[in-house]
Amino acid sequence: MITAFTVEPKELPAMQPWFETVTIPPDRSWLLFDRQLPDFPFNWHYHPEFELTLTVGSRGMRFVGDQIERYDDGDLVLLGPNLPHAWQSEALAGEGGLHRAIICWFTREWVEGLTSLMPEYGSLAALAAEAGRGLQFSAETVRLLRPRMLAIGTLSPARQALELQAILLELANAERRHLAAGEVQPGENPRDRERMRRVLAWLHAHYDKPLRLAPLCALTHLTDSQLQRVFKRSTRMSISEYVAQLRIGKACRLLVETDLPMSHIAAECGFSDAAHLARQFRVAKGLPPSHYRQRFKHADLDRERPRRTAA
Repeated sequence: MITAFTVEPKELPAMQPWFETVTIPPDRSWLLFDRQLPDFPFNWHYHPEFELTLTVGSRGMRFVGDQIERYDDGDLVLLGPNLPHAWQSEALAGEGGLHRAIICWFTREWVEGLTSLMPEYGSLAALAAEAGRGLQFSAETVRLLRPRMLAIGTLSPARQALELQAILLELANAERRHLAAGEVQPGENPRDRERMRRVLAWLHAHYDKPLRLAPLCALTHLTDSQLQRVFKRSTRMSISEYVAQLRIGKACRLLVETDLPMSHIAAECGFSDAAHLARQFRVAKGLPPSHYRQRFKHADLDRERPRRTAA
């Protein structure tokens, strides 16, 4: 039986996203990883690389920014730089004994290099821009691309690079939908990128505390107004809006995976009280937090009911 709502608070993984270092070898322009594990533990993290992930033989919960939903076998998602994410498996799908994910990491510079050299690749620029919020692709797209992604690891390095480009071009013209509410797109200035890396790391570690700009100004050697301009240019939102997004994301996960009262969730996420949480949650999600929790509980019961009947 899948039980998504009986996790004790002390058993919850660390809630702060951590910065993951993706090391692309010097003889490669991107990185391919075939992850096969007995389960996918919750691993809330972010990194400056794009990530294309096909999940195979697994079902569970997918966390992207402030969005949480169930995933199933054949989940195909493209994530932009610095977008917090995690997959948490609940059960195997199919006859395989391992949860599997085909993961492709590549940089913004790699995409920009392709589009600058080849005008025919212009559609990749729009795809990369949309990926800032995370993209999920349709079942029909997965049906067409799944065999190619599963086979990409059998190719020579040069053929792998060409195949990834071909897959991305297919995705640029494929049906897709956005996942998270916000996006992060560091600017072209290397100094601004480094500043944003520091700011994001600090915010991800302290967003459940009252927001203060002074530590961020000291971290980046910028004035309040300079910091706000750099952040707005990179994320298309203010610092307070970004922090609100992180808090709502954490609240979503606590609502889905625990039975904690609203007052406890508000305190854990940095809201002043349950009423503040309810107001902000309704603005972000269009429904009260209690309704959001019930929606996932009902979905979980619907998934389990056939199994109980068969037993």
